[in-house]
Amino acid sequence: MQEMNAIIGSNTLMLLKQNGKKQNELADSLGVSKQVMSNMLSGSRMINAVELRQIADFFQVSMESLMDPPGDTKAFDSIHALMGEAKTPAARKSLEIADEVANLVIFYARIGNNSEKTEKTGED
Repeated sequence: MQEMNAIIGSNTLMLLKQNGKKQNELADSLGVSKQVMSNMLSGSRMINAVELRQIADFFQVSMESLMDPPGDTKAFDSIHALMGEAKTPAARKSLEIADEVANLVIFYARIGNNSEKTEKTGED
């Protein structure tokens, strides 16, 4: 199961695209920097209840709809979509390796963000 922040980020990205809006428009509406917005949309930054309400208001949707996980997340994952197109075992293996590498990159990015948060908390 996806982490809730990743689900909210994914749903928000979908709404941005559907409504022809830009990330910086949403960032301005929430009063956050472009970098913070990018982290929110990637799921690497926690979205609090106030921000969730602001995002819902921006798109005129319910907060609950922002937290609904997609029915089939693999359908939206380009690597998994390409796996069905792989014609040779070597191509399929290459895509499996790319999938593993992508998962590791995401994992280590989240660890890095969590350690930064821990360090900042310790400084207070």
